[in-house]
Amino acid sequence: MNLKRLLPLVVLVALLIAAFALRLDRYVTLDALRDNRAALTELVQNHSILSSLFYVLIYTVAVALSFPGATILSLTGGLLFGATLGAFLTVIGATAGATILFVIARSAAGDVLRVRAGPFLARLSEGFSRNSFNYLLFLRLVPAFPFWVVNLVPAIVGMRLLPFVIATAIGIIPGTFVYSAFGASLGTVFDAGREVQLKDVLSPTLLAGLVVLGLLSLLPILLKSKTRQQN
Repeated sequence: MNLKRLLPLVVLVALLIAAFALRLDRYVTLDALRDNRAALTELVQNHSILSSLFYVLIYTVAVALSFPGATILSLTGGLLFGATLGAFLTVIGATAGATILFVIARSAAGDVLRVRAGPFLARLSEGFSRNSFNYLLFLRLVPAFPFWVVNLVPAIVGMRLLPFVIATAIGIIPGTFVYSAFGASLGTVFDAGREVQLKDVLSPTLLAGLVVLGLLSLLPILLKSKTRQQN
C-alpha cells in the first residue's frame, strides 16, 4: 500500500490515542456539562458566532476520530444554542466529520479491506453499488449501528462521495433534533437537581418511529426488486 495514502489514517489513529492519553473523554460527560454549564453559556452569549464555529469544529474532529461522546456533544449543542440551531450545527459537524473519515478510509484502507473481507463484503458491495443512498439512509436513521461503523462500511464497499454526504446529512436529522431538543431542556433539569440518564433521551416509542423511517427508506429498493421480478 502507498504510504502517503496510509498516512492520514495513521494520523487519525495517533490523535485518537493522544485524546485518550490526555483523558479528554472526562470532559464529555453529563457531569462535566452540568458543572461547566454557566461558563459555556456565558461564552456563547458573548461570542455567539465564534462559539458556533468552535462547536462545529469540535464535533467534526470528534466524529472524524470516532471519539466517544457524540451524544453528549449533541445535548450540549441543544443546551447552548437551542433545539433548532443546535441541531443544525450538529448536523454540519457530524456530516463533516463522517465525510473526513469516509474519505480517509476509502483512500487508505479500502482496497486492503475489500481484498481481505472475502465474499460477504463482495455481496455487500454489490448491494451498495445499486442502492447505496437508500442503504446508507436506513443505517443512519436506525440508531442500532455505531456511527463510526456506518462511516467505514460505505468507504470499504466503494460508495461514491456525494451520495454518502447527502444520505448522511438527511439520515441524521431526526435523531439529531431529538438529542438537541432534549439538550435544550437540560437547563431546567439541572436547576431542579434531577438526575439525567442518556437512556431517557430515546424512548421506545421514539425508537420505533426511527425504525419505521428507516424501513420507509428501503421502500424504493423493495419496489425496484418487485418490478424486476415482474419483468
